[in-house]
Parts: sequence; C-alpha cells; structure tokens
Amino acid sequence: MSSVILNRRARRDYEITDIVEAGVELTGSEVKSLRLGKANIGDSYADPRDGEMWLINCHISEYSSAQKDIHHSPLRSRKLLLHKKQINKLSGSVNKQGYTLVVMKIFFNKKGYVKVEIGLAKGKKLHDKRASEKRKDWERQKQRLLRNKK
Repeated sequence: MSSVILNRRARRDYEITDIVEAGVELTGSEVKSLRLGKANIGDSYADPRDGEMWLINCHISEYSSAQKDIHHSPLRSRKLLLHKKQINKLSGSVNKQGYTLVVMKIFFNKKGYVKVEIGLAKGKKLHDKRASEKRKDWERQKQRLLRNKK
C-alpha cells in the first residue's frame, strides 16, 4: 500500500483550474520518511525560479533510523521534475494571471517513484467558500432523498 499525503484545505481555499503531476528530487532518508507518512504539505507551494520549478515549505520529517551525518533539513527547497514546456506554461500563468501553484498531494506511483500533484489555483473569497458549501450540502441532501426514495 502506497502512502499518500493530502492537502485537504487546498480545494476549500482555492479554485483549482489545472492539475499537473511532477516528480521530486529527494534524498534516500526523505523517501523513507514519506513511506511512513511523515510529511506536512499544508502550507506548501511550487515556485518557478531561473527556469526551474521548486517545492517550497514542504515539511518532510527526518528519518529516525538514518545515520547522523545523513540527516536532511526538513524544510529545504526541493526541485520538481517537469518538462520545460510545462514549467513555462505554469510560470506564465503565475506571473501574468495571478494564479498560484498549490501542492495537492504527494504519493508513490506504480513504479515506486515519489510524485507531487500541483494545482494551478486562484484564491477563493469568503462568499465563494460559502457558496461552494451550500452547493455541497444541497448535493448531499439530494443524494439522501434519492437513496431514501428507492
């Protein structure tokens, strides 16, 4: 079973328009720590710098069984592995249209590689959050009524 770290607040606080899957450049102790599910991506985001994409503010705890001289810094910036066209498209959207790149989840794919889902997002206002809550509540009520009618 592959471990998955989710950012549950992302869909609540942001309007997600596009989702991109990227690889991450990690050390061995970081991968082992991720397999144990010891990471926090609540405040994480991606940032384009010098033609590369970087994962910022992602907290991956130190692996306790690693050697003392191999420990990594938990909040270090990590390079994201994307094609040049994807980087240019995402950085253009961030710079021109006022979008941000929010980390949605970190997971292991079928081959065992660590992948990060990045969402191209625009922040929601308070009234947008209320409207989406109303819509979700109505959908739940509708499903209950249809389920009870059968």
